[in-house]
Formats: sequence, C-alpha cells, structure tokens
Amino acid sequence: MAIAATLAGTLPAQDSTAASKVRAQPQLTTAQRRALLHAPTRAFWSSRAPDTVVVDVETSRGSIVLELVRAWAPAGVDRFYNLARAGYFDDSRFYRVVYRFVAQFGIAGDAAVARLWSRRTLPADSVRSSNTRGTVAYAQYKPTDRTTNVFINLADNVNLDSLGFAPIGRVIQGMEVADSLYSLYGEFPMSEPPLGDVKRLYRESNRYLDATYPKLDRIVRVVVRPSHPGRE
Repeated sequence: MAIAATLAGTLPAQDSTAASKVRAQPQLTTAQRRALLHAPTRAFWSSRAPDTVVVDVETSRGSIVLELVRAWAPAGVDRFYNLARAGYFDDSRFYRVVYRFVAQFGIAGDAAVARLWSRRTLPADSVRSSNTRGTVAYAQYKPTDRTTNVFINLADNVNLDSLGFAPIGRVIQGMEVADSLYSLYGEFPMSEPPLGDVKRLYRESNRYLDATYPKLDRIVRVVVRPSHPGRE
C-alpha cells in the first residue's frame, strides 16, 4: 500500500460559523482521551476537521509533519483528526515498513482499543489526488474497509489510485525521517504464521510487537496543531 497526493479539486469553503466551531475544540485530559477511545459512538467522533490540518508525528527517529487536506478525502481526514486528538496513535509502532514502498502505522498500543477500532469502518472517499511519494492514505482491501491503519508512501505508488486508495494528505516536513524508519522486518508483522501472526498482533498489540520485532520504530505521540483563521 502506498501514498501520494496532488490536489484534484476543492470543496466549498466552510462558513465562518462552522470554522469557529472547528477552532474552538477544547484540550482533552488524559482521562477524557482514554474514555473516548473506549466509546466510539460518542458525538466527539463526528467532529468535522478543519479544511487543512497540520499534525506533528513525533517518532523514535525524529519528527514528521503531515498536512491533511479535507477536500481530498473528507471521511478519512475527519477520522484521522479525531483519532489524533484522542491520542489513539500515541505510543504505537510503525509495524509495516517496506523499503521504497510504504511506512504503515495505526494499530493502537492498547490492544483492547486496537480491536475495538478495527471494527469501526469508514465510508469510502473517492480518489481526488494521486498516491505519489510523501502522500498518506488508509490501508484497505477495498475502500469501505478503512478503519485506523494508514501509511506514508515512500515512493510514487500511483498504481494505488485505480485501486481506490484515497490520499488524505502529505508529508510537508521530515520525509527523511520516514525514509529512515526500520524496514528489515518488512511484511513479517502482517504475515500469517510462521513468519508473523496477525491475530496475535491485534490480541496483544505493543506487547507482541516489542517482543517479536524489537527494532520497530515508535510513534511517541501525534499532536494536532491549533487551526488558525484564514486557513479554513
């Protein structure tokens, strides 16, 4: 799976009332985040993302900055935005890194949370941009399978466009960090036994990955930067 993006259209701008609601998101406490991650039907999860979202991904190799563009994939951007605000990606792993292909993450470090969200599928977004190097998209078997797993395209993977992989954004800083993520395990963590064990991955999450693939790079935390008037 891969990622890339070139804007292929825009959606109408938000009105000022909608934009002000987006900017007024309160800071969440650790306890509130934990509660939200275990309650996927709460109204919080229906929050609309700003038209453009900048996200800092702090990793064990350095920082990667993503720009998410809602016009490219509204459902996908809204999901990523809300997962990031709730701390879903914090203390998780880049569990599938294939050299010059993709760097994939999105299985929560808490196995109970990972299993819960693995069943929360998204409606399909049409492909409005291309899976070029540096773009970000959801992993999927088909467009209606998307949940929480996303990848950074480490090369131009435009063949994914025709398969329905809709980019949600792109790396705007730190692509060299993405390129440096540990890749020698390749597809093993997502393989069937005896090379890997996907069921155990979802059953144990970080505990399994850290014991079996200790060199995997980590996401320390994902932080959504405050939005600013004029960027909506």
